[in-house]
Amino acid sequence: MDNDNKEEKQPEQAAAAEKQKAEQPKAKPKKKQTIYTIKLIPDDKGDVKSIRLSARMLKYGAASLAAGALLFVGAFSYSVYSTFVNQNGASEIRELREVNNIQQEQLLQLSKKANALQDQLDQLTQLESDLRRMSGAGPAEDDAGQMDDSSDGTHDGQGGPHVTPDLENVSAALDNIEKDVAKRRESLLALQEQLKQQQEQLGMAAGSSLPGMTTMAGVSITTPSIWPARGDVSSPFGLRWNGSDFHPGIDIANDMGTPIVATADGVVTTAGWNSGGYGNMVDIDHGNGIMTRYGHAMQVVVSAGQHVRRGQIIAYMGSTGFSTGPHVHYEVRVNGSPVNPVGYL
Repeated sequence: MDNDNKEEKQPEQAAAAEKQKAEQPKAKPKKKQTIYTIKLIPDDKGDVKSIRLSARMLKYGAASLAAGALLFVGAFSYSVYSTFVNQNGASEIRELREVNNIQQEQLLQLSKKANALQDQLDQLTQLESDLRRMSGAGPAEDDAGQMDDSSDGTHDGQGGPHVTPDLENVSAALDNIEKDVAKRRESLLALQEQLKQQQEQLGMAAGSSLPGMTTMAGVSITTPSIWPARGDVSSPFGLRWNGSDFHPGIDIANDMGTPIVATADGVVTTAGWNSGGYGNMVDIDHGNGIMTRYGHAMQVVVSAGQHVRRGQIIAYMGSTGFSTGPHVHYEVRVNGSPVNPVGYL
């Protein structure tokens, strides 16, 4: 009986197992990986070399090559751009230097022309002075403050700081020449009128005596108005030496030890050695932004802070600093800028 039951259960269990097995999901078959083979065949019939690469390796290799190509193109482009920018920058610098050199050359030529005009104007002034002396017409109004020079003209000492001409001081020199030309024109017209009057009056002289170092009436004692020393004007204000130097004052040359006097009342601000080319130097502050400077002295006899009077001896003429011989370098500065001292003489 028991055996019969066992035999009946066995087929049932087998059927149940088959059913359960059929119900289980079937495993997906593995996809076969594609392999690529690269064969290298030498020309000398040697051994053939084979390189096996999977599809995944080929994909990675292609991606790496693409990334490398992009990096190379980017680096190459940046290098070309940098080279282009540097070349442009160097070209601009060269062009700016060339323009600057051209401007400097033009400025030098302009400075030389201005210096030549100044020389011609000085010659014209001297010619007018000779004509006035010969005709007895007296000095021109703008020469009324000039010194009655009794020297023999042998003193020619010059000096002062060396200042390279620039646009500002060349323009100032040209402005000064323009003003001097206008004054000279007016003076010549006045001389012409005086000569006509002389002819009409049958040779009666209309001249006046030279003023020497006298001070014009009505001039403030703190305004420079007299000459700082007697002697020859060896170097005028403005461009000189063929336009290679701008002279911020006038040089008055005479014998060593000639007295130098203050041209107006004021307070001494500097008295002693100057390393900028002036040698022994005196600066006097006259107030209202006006100061005077006296350079190349042999000896200074005043001290800083001392109050001085017009005509008081402040130093003795020498040849210290940048100087070629005994003289005094005289400057008038207004608010720090040098002006032509002739306008204050």
